[in-house]
Amino acid sequence: MSTCVSLIPPLFEESCLEDYLKSGRTVSFTLRPTANELALFATPLDADFRTGQPTSQNYPKEQDVYVTCWDEVPTSERRLFITDTSIIFAAFRALVDHVKTNEPELMRAMEYMTAFRKLAGDYITHIQECWVHASQTISRPQEDTRFTGEHYRSMYTSLSIFQTLYLPEEGIDDVPVGDELLEWLNTHFIEPSTEEGDQLSALEKPWEDETFWQYLIRVTLRGLTKSSIFFLQALSQHPSEHLQMISEKLVSILEKHPRQKNYATEKEFFTASRRWKDRAKALRLELDRVPDDDRQDEFENWWDNISDLLGIIEGRAEVLQRVCVELGGDWKEIICTWGVWIDVGLRRAELPDIAGRVMYDVPSDPSSKEDSLHADLFLGRPLQALSVAHDIDVWLAAHLADIMIPLGLLDSETDDESKLTIRDQYVIAYADYLQSDPGLWRHTVDYLCSCGPVGHQMADEILLRVPLRLEESAGKHDAETSDGDLAEVVKDINNTCFEYQREPVRRMICKVAAQKLVMMKKYGLAISYCLSAEDWPGLGRIVDRVLNEYIAHGPSRFTSLVADIAPSLQELQVEPGPHGVFVQRLKFAVRYAEFHHRSRSGAVDYAALDLISMFEEDLAPKSWWGVLLNDSTPFLQNESTLYFSAADASLLLRRLEEVKIQTDHGYGDDYLGVLARTMNLTGAKEALKRLDVLRICLARYFARCILKGKSRIV
Repeated sequence: MSTCVSLIPPLFEESCLEDYLKSGRTVSFTLRPTANELALFATPLDADFRTGQPTSQNYPKEQDVYVTCWDEVPTSERRLFITDTSIIFAAFRALVDHVKTNEPELMRAMEYMTAFRKLAGDYITHIQECWVHASQTISRPQEDTRFTGEHYRSMYTSLSIFQTLYLPEEGIDDVPVGDELLEWLNTHFIEPSTEEGDQLSALEKPWEDETFWQYLIRVTLRGLTKSSIFFLQALSQHPSEHLQMISEKLVSILEKHPRQKNYATEKEFFTASRRWKDRAKALRLELDRVPDDDRQDEFENWWDNISDLLGIIEGRAEVLQRVCVELGGDWKEIICTWGVWIDVGLRRAELPDIAGRVMYDVPSDPSSKEDSLHADLFLGRPLQALSVAHDIDVWLAAHLADIMIPLGLLDSETDDESKLTIRDQYVIAYADYLQSDPGLWRHTVDYLCSCGPVGHQMADEILLRVPLRLEESAGKHDAETSDGDLAEVVKDINNTCFEYQREPVRRMICKVAAQKLVMMKKYGLAISYCLSAEDWPGLGRIVDRVLNEYIAHGPSRFTSLVADIAPSLQELQVEPGPHGVFVQRLKFAVRYAEFHHRSRSGAVDYAALDLISMFEEDLAPKSWWGVLLNDSTPFLQNESTLYFSAADASLLLRRLEEVKIQTDHGYGDDYLGVLARTMNLTGAKEALKRLDVLRICLARYFARCILKGKSRIV
């Protein structure tokens, strides 16, 4: 299928292609598949392969970029239609999957066919509502004008005839189909109009109107018995006594027209129909005896019209076909009335043969997609019907194909090249259309995930590209709202991934969400996403970011940030295996924040315990040893209280000695780099000098411990 795109302003004027090429330009494009967008732009016809720059001196430096979309974004009404029918689609797929899993051999059992019909009826109801709404709505400027009331009417009639032909009600799948077809015809293609009947009924002598006989034959043909009888009875005032007599007998015949619903068995119905037609044939003998001179009134030949009417009642196929064409009807009217007047035993299985014979003489309208679709459905050609349905509306083709599969109307084998079934190809085409509105990503994924491995892979790409927007806002409330919006989107994506078992995609999205939250310094939520994704290196990077907050802004900012991540530690207490190093890093950040919080709040005793425990449990990274040793100095300098035992002080001394030895051997940055950064020092050696005061404090502290004779005072 080719598409013409008009560029405004044009790249070049009409008939100026040669000049355009001489300027050193050609046309290129790039796709944005997540929104069905296309960017067109001029590019160099010849370019230096090393720099990508044009070699032609005539190539203009500035070029326009044209952005377009091959599917317009759905309007609010179309969006509502899409979302409503997606619920039915989900229910239909759930039913099909259930049957496939549990009772595949019963896919076309009556109970399931009834359920399929009910769901197809739900589709039809929604399309009908859209038709009514669109017909009453005034189109707005810049609105997609493809989906008008007429468009939905076409879909409504098409899906209705599909249901009539292929999804009959329970118990009538193998009974004569004439009444159902006539009901469909009268529902969707109303002829003659009510206004015509009202105008004729208001006349004292309606037969004098030029439309009288056409109207009478049409209502009889359409099975509108009450209207037929009313106007036949009006002929009792006609000047011709012969016509009066014949019309009276026609009334008697039509009043007793056998209809299948009035009989308990087909045998009774067929017997009654045969006898009824015998009465019509008897009336034919009387009609033929009318003298030629009395067959015409002052307006036209009434005898010919009555003959046509009686020919239809007798069941003459050639008369029915000729009359339908003369009245402006088409092949649909012939076929849909065939089972009422010509062959009352007409079955669905016989329709393709009858339709082929009728359309040989009265073909379908090739310029009407709707008429072509109806023809293919009557002819029993589902593949051709789907192709035409796709041209009408990609929605219609996708959902028709979806219904056809459990009915056995389509081959369910996958194509060797595309790895897709016919049904999947149409559903994926519809999913591609949905991408014109990124807000419909959930529905796009639902449809794609019903299309086997290929559809799942395509759905993965959609999920990975759902926008995770988190903008820094001026006000706190706005920032919190953005937080919530991101969390809701990720929650929706996670739920979708769980539903369709797309675990690798879910983890990747959680990683991306964590990265965005880290940029906004929402470390608590970022860590929860890392844990959900089991992204342990990511967890480590977040903890490093939090610890860097201490280095850059001090303990106050650091403590408030750690308060958000502390709850995440509860679910990680027993984390085994190689990921323990990252959990250890998180535990250190939380414990170190608790240390500062207790120090500021006056719980100095517990702060001292926190400080020592970080060394005892080997919780503190070696790069932070210098910081912790420096933090211990105020506790050692307190003259009134011994916050550490002699053993605690010995531990501090051992750590200090290890730092000194490693620094002397050139590894000072591994131990004192963080301390140097927090105190704005030039390097590890200067940081080590700052710790000299700690050595003096420890010596004095040991002396006080000996004098007091206690290992700890609390």
